[in-house]
Amino acid sequence: MKAESAELRLPAYGGQAVIEGVLMRGKRALAMAVRDPKGEIVLFDEQLPTLYRSWWARAPFFRGIVSLWDSLSMGMEYLTKSANVQTGEEEKIEGKELVFTMLFSILVGVGLFFLLPALLAGWLESGLQTTAWVSNLLEGLLRLIILVVYMVLIGKMPEIQRTFMYHGAEHKTINAFEAGIELEPQSVAQQTRVHPRCGTSFILSMVFISILVFTLLGPQPLLWRLISRILLLPVVAGLSYEYIRWAAQNMQKSGFVRALIQPNLWLQSLTTREPTLDMIEVALAAFKRMYAMETAGEIPPEPTV
Repeated sequence: MKAESAELRLPAYGGQAVIEGVLMRGKRALAMAVRDPKGEIVLFDEQLPTLYRSWWARAPFFRGIVSLWDSLSMGMEYLTKSANVQTGEEEKIEGKELVFTMLFSILVGVGLFFLLPALLAGWLESGLQTTAWVSNLLEGLLRLIILVVYMVLIGKMPEIQRTFMYHGAEHKTINAFEAGIELEPQSVAQQTRVHPRCGTSFILSMVFISILVFTLLGPQPLLWRLISRILLLPVVAGLSYEYIRWAAQNMQKSGFVRALIQPNLWLQSLTTREPTLDMIEVALAAFKRMYAMETAGEIPPEPTV
């Protein structure tokens, strides 16, 4: 299978690693492949709601917010499904339980990566009598340090290391498709495991763009500083999404853009690992199922394991 037209390339297809598997997402459908404890590949798929084909999902800035919501909601749901495959359970987090789990995850993420750096920088600004620019630069630096330390620490966990390997398999598969290379494990394995539209790139872009956005607010009392970080989070997310789209579309045309996006690619060395061929096979199973649903509405036969 090869990419046949520019319409099916950037920025339609993406994905994420799950527990012992990969989730692939298109414009109209998504599919997840997970290797169960018996070594067999288990496939899940569904058609995406009309929201993901609406004006909101296509309009600049707003599509970044929709994409962030998609990563949180569907990502959480399918992460749970992948965990259930490993335990043999068939429970599904939905309704109030799903909302509570998502809200808790959002609160932890916002608190750790946005409010904590803002709080620390606010205290330092008050104690050192720094300017708003210096304070926001310091806040961004603290946010970056917390992010990198967090990624390094979780990357030492064996379970997360395997998830990072599946993350690498997901990137290699997308890169192979976009390069028009035959989607077979050996060919895909030769591709790079970094990708400019990765969620890691998105997070790092948010760190840098937050410095610019928050600096425009000027000096603020500590309470309003914390409130503004929450209220402006969708703005930062929307701008960051547009930035990584622009960078991905232009990095091959401009050395300046490649240099600009390079820190995003470097950071992915912390969240991806080299996958094994059987992991790439799982990523390919998810991609091919999603691709079939996107292009013809037909589901290919189960992969032979």
